[in-house]
Parts: sequence; C-alpha cells; structure tokens
Amino acid sequence: MTPEPQLPELGTIEGFYGKPWSHEARMAHVSALAPHGYRFYHYAPKADAFLRRRWGEPHPQDEFEALAELAAHCRAEGVRFGVGLSPYEIYLAFDGAARAALKRKLAELDAIGIDDLAILFDDMRGDVPDLAQTQIEILNVAADHAKAGRLITCPSYYSDDPVLDRFFGERPANYLETLGWGLDPVIEIFWTGPKVCSTEIGADHLKRVAETLGRKPFLWDNYPVNDGQRMSPFLHLRAFTGRDAEIAPLIAAHGVNPASQAMLSRVPMLTLEAIYRGAAGEGLFGKAARDVAGEKLARMLEEDLPLFQDKGLNGMSDEEKAALRNRYAAFDHACAREITQWLDGEWRITNEIVLTQ
Repeated sequence: MTPEPQLPELGTIEGFYGKPWSHEARMAHVSALAPHGYRFYHYAPKADAFLRRRWGEPHPQDEFEALAELAAHCRAEGVRFGVGLSPYEIYLAFDGAARAALKRKLAELDAIGIDDLAILFDDMRGDVPDLAQTQIEILNVAADHAKAGRLITCPSYYSDDPVLDRFFGERPANYLETLGWGLDPVIEIFWTGPKVCSTEIGADHLKRVAETLGRKPFLWDNYPVNDGQRMSPFLHLRAFTGRDAEIAPLIAAHGVNPASQAMLSRVPMLTLEAIYRGAAGEGLFGKAARDVAGEKLARMLEEDLPLFQDKGLNGMSDEEKAALRNRYAAFDHACAREITQWLDGEWRITNEIVLTQ
C-alpha cells in the first residue's frame, strides 16, 4: 500500500494591505480551516498601525481584548496563534530607546497569549549598512525576551524577485546568507518563492533557498491574496497550482496570505490540503467551492470564474457588473455578499493605502 503523502503544517497569515478581516470572520475562519491541516493563524494585517508605524504604542484595550479572545479560540481549536510585529525601520537606529520599546511591545504581545512571534522586516527600506547584522541583533533581543514558543522572521528581501530591489533599494551583497547563517537555527525564516507572488514554487528552488538560509524556508504564499492596486480588482478563487506534494519535506511550514474576502478565501485554501494529499485535476475547485458555498452557488462561481479572476472589475462593462450583482444579490450567503461588496468597490486598494499602512 502506498503511504499517504506527508501534509506539512499549513496555516493562515493575515498579512495583506487594506481593510482587515472582522473579529468574527477570523474566529470562523480558524474553526473552518482547522480540520483541514491549518494549524496556525498569524495576525499581521498591514492596517493594524500598532504593529507597524505606531508599533511602539500599546494596542487600545478593546483591540487587546479581541486579540486575547482570538488567541484563546485558536487554542481551543488546536491552532497556534501568532502575531506579526513590523517594528517599522527599527534597524535604522537600534539604540537603547529602541531596545526598550521593543521589550515593552514583546511584553504586551506575551500578555495576549501568543504561541508564535513573527518579526517582520518586509516592505521597508533595505539598502542600509549592516542590515543583516542589525536584524540579527534585533531578533536575538526578541528571542531572549519573548515567551512565544516559535520565532519567525521575514527578511527585507524575502524573494529572489527584483521588484523588491526596485521598490526598497538594492539588496546588500550576501544579505540572505549573512542573515541565515548568523541566526540561531531555531528561528524560522519566511520566504515567498521566486517571486513576491509566485505562480510556481518548485523543489529545486526550495533546496537552493535552504542552502542560502541555512534552514528549510517557512513559506509565506501570496496566493490567493488580492491586495495592491493591480490585484484588488480581481478575485483569486481557482485552486492552487505550481505547488505539489513533492515540496512538503523541503519546507518548515506553509502559510497562506488569504484574500481580502474571508469566506471566498476558503475555496482555494481548501484545495491546498488536497494537493498535498496527492490530489490533482480539474475537480479541486468544484469540490472546495461546494464545501464552502453549497451546490448551486458553487456552480455559479465556476461559471463566472473568468470574469472574477481573469477579466476583473476594470475589464468588465457596467452591464456585466450589474448582471453579476443581480445574480449574487439573490443569495443569502456570505460568499455571495462578498462578491456584491467586491463589485461595489468595497476592497479597492489605492497607492495611498499601501504607502500609509
């Protein structure tokens, strides 16, 4: 009998720009995905200023309490809860004041009750002297003071993609090698693949990255995320492609950055479990859509996939959008409501949003 393929640790990384999920949506998502191999949930929305540009300030009490409730809910579901802290450009001046502020923030996150702590250096300027060495120093402080059982970091350059160098400055020579081999091996490192939004993440690529980082990469998969000016007019609903069961032993874990639409995100995310279990083919989307949306709505989603994922809001005529809106407004279902809200521009991302979050 052929053994069932290994299922890596799957998880959700709420790490997108724009309007974050509601507290209720997060709770429901954890419960819905836990039976399908999704064993961690990392809270890291770009819109949470108290984890990014205002990271040195404590969360307001109501937000703190909501996160503590989410952490408790995750534990009840057997899911690790983590927080992604982006101490904005702390490495430009990691002095005594910055160290003290970081320790205070770590104590606050410990009080929430986190299992995983992610220190994120993504989407910040990177062409600065001693970048890797300073980030290692920051991570060592986090390792010494945080109570979380797992520490993960996102490098400033988290992909081979040259777009990162264009936006954030040319990466320092041997940056990833210096960071990876200078960090304690127990600290995990996020990686998005050959591109920021990779269409394929293959075994040969992951083996090379593991050699560079001195450990297996912890995948931060930017599908089905649809933030950014160019992506927000589309709904990414199709099954995962370009990932297969062969890569399971080559990664530390596989985190998925979902779409802005919490319920619709479940459709492609369910297909990832099936792919790792050896399934493939045209039927993956249909089965996942039926599980999430029911038979009739799933058929409609499949019929309209080219409009949602290929044509998008900017490519559709007003008549096409109006017809879709009428078609889905007839359903009392969260998936249908997310589609009508998307059609109404609920999740449009502007350049200003990206630059200020």
